[in-house]
Amino acid sequence: MAHQTPLGSSASHVSCLDLWREKNDQLVRQAKVAQESSLPLRRQQLAQDALEGLRRLLCSLRGLPATVSVLPLELTVICNFITLRANLAQGFTEDLAQDIQQGLEREMPFFDPPCVPQTRSTFVTFGLLQRRKARDELAPQLYVCVHSTVLETQGQLGARLEHGLRGLWDSALRVSSLLPELLPALHHLAGLQAALWLTTNRLGDLTLLLQTLTVSQSRVSEDMLLLLKTWRPPAEESDAPLTLQDARGLRDVLLTAFAYRQGLQELITGSLPKALSSLHEAASGLCPRSLLVQVYTALGTCLRKMGSPQRALLYLVAALKEGSTWGPPLLEASRLYQQLGNIAAEIESLELLVEALSITRIPEARQLLIEVELLLPQPDPASPLHCGTQSQAKYLLASRCLQTGRAADAAEHYLDLLALLLDGSEPKFSPPPCPPGPCVPELFLEAAAALIQAGRAQDALTVCEELLSRTSFLLPKRPRLWEDARRRTKESPHCSHWVSATHLLQGQAWVQLGAQKEAISEYSRCLELIFRATPKDKEQGNQDASYHLLQTLRRLDRRDEATALWRRLEAQTELPQENTAWSLPLYLEICLGWIRPPDRETLREEFQTSGDL
Repeated sequence: MAHQTPLGSSASHVSCLDLWREKNDQLVRQAKVAQESSLPLRRQQLAQDALEGLRRLLCSLRGLPATVSVLPLELTVICNFITLRANLAQGFTEDLAQDIQQGLEREMPFFDPPCVPQTRSTFVTFGLLQRRKARDELAPQLYVCVHSTVLETQGQLGARLEHGLRGLWDSALRVSSLLPELLPALHHLAGLQAALWLTTNRLGDLTLLLQTLTVSQSRVSEDMLLLLKTWRPPAEESDAPLTLQDARGLRDVLLTAFAYRQGLQELITGSLPKALSSLHEAASGLCPRSLLVQVYTALGTCLRKMGSPQRALLYLVAALKEGSTWGPPLLEASRLYQQLGNIAAEIESLELLVEALSITRIPEARQLLIEVELLLPQPDPASPLHCGTQSQAKYLLASRCLQTGRAADAAEHYLDLLALLLDGSEPKFSPPPCPPGPCVPELFLEAAAALIQAGRAQDALTVCEELLSRTSFLLPKRPRLWEDARRRTKESPHCSHWVSATHLLQGQAWVQLGAQKEAISEYSRCLELIFRATPKDKEQGNQDASYHLLQTLRRLDRRDEATALWRRLEAQTELPQENTAWSLPLYLEICLGWIRPPDRETLREEFQTSGDL
């Protein structure tokens, strides 16, 4: 017993640190073994075990007084713990921010320049006094005096914590030159803080942090990319504790992630030259193949919008060669070919897109590091890189076939989509990623128009009947209820227009089948619904359709309705026209293609001289 070393002695302290450093290195190696495992369950279990080991080790280290010999290892363990936990959670959580703050708070006694010597000596003295008091070698009065000094110091430090993490970092980094032993681990922790603030869009705090990190390396700048490129984390010593990811590697990940995020945002807002520069920066950085597909596709989109289709095509080809995520480059290729007027290539790209989205791919196992994808936001449906689902791609293909005169192909694609809807395979069909997209009733109407265009009138009637069975019951049953129906905005405000369009398409289908009586009956129902459902203050739209309706009413000898429509058309011509332009739904564009709009001036002259007014 005489030869045992007291727990609080310097020799015991060093011995514990050696053991805990060895434990850290062993846990890091275990995590790397997990990373290389091809068995998902074993990989997950090894990683979770390593995480729990790091958690316990961190608790042990925090049981020691915060000294210069303890803090580098403690900061390294914090960095390894945060890296592994963020990877396993696939994101940064609020409690990780707390881990960073607790790590900085432990170092606070060393970060106040006027009090560094006093604070450090006070805490060391207090530790010695605690041990001596236990052996009754210290008068209680002296112990209370020193204890009061420590509490006062801690109170001053606690007040400074109200400034938050940004204030802690400012204090820590500005005086870290006093303790160069902590610099590598502090910069590593700062990289993790930067990753957290990037994912939570605290870009102002991130800019200030980077300015503090680079204050001795360049003049103050607001350019985040420049700050990231200027930041030079100090190299770790060869005998330093092992890390899952060093500060310089983390800096490269941050640089690539921010360049891509910024480039994509600039692309969406139309700042094309800036987007091109940012995306080039991302492509030249630490960019995994899966992300490189997205970057090359974004570069292709940018160059297409800048009027360089051939350069855009080169990037899209490169994107297709980089990996198996073919959706975004194929969708962008279809847009490029549409812009060039190459319909055949556009349709082929959409067909390949539908096929690519039908393949279920097993995601590649991620490395147990902070990777670029971990710092990117969730896919935005408004993004030009969002290619949607297979059914959305199928709709794009169907609608483009219909618009470009490929009616037979369009009809088959629409029928495939309706089959998915009717058997429940696609219960939540949503519009494609390029507005405006159709709702489900409009999808039925486009399908019916495509079938009529393809000469399949009987199939079109079947589709129309299915739509009527799903919508007509929503219409008011008595005439006096129509006024209330016109005021409704919450429930099916367009239902009457869908039903009237359905009767219009049925009329055209009966014409194709040679059944004139049935056609006239359907056209009459269409007109009746139009006049019942359209509010008088919302009757303005497409002029060709309005004059064709006027001509049809005259031919059917519906004088009162024709006169009322004529007066409204005449009143509209006297109004300012700058805000009257609007686009028709696709199914109505197809309907207008079947008729020859009347000559407006001729019809006006006939109406004025016919005595109808």
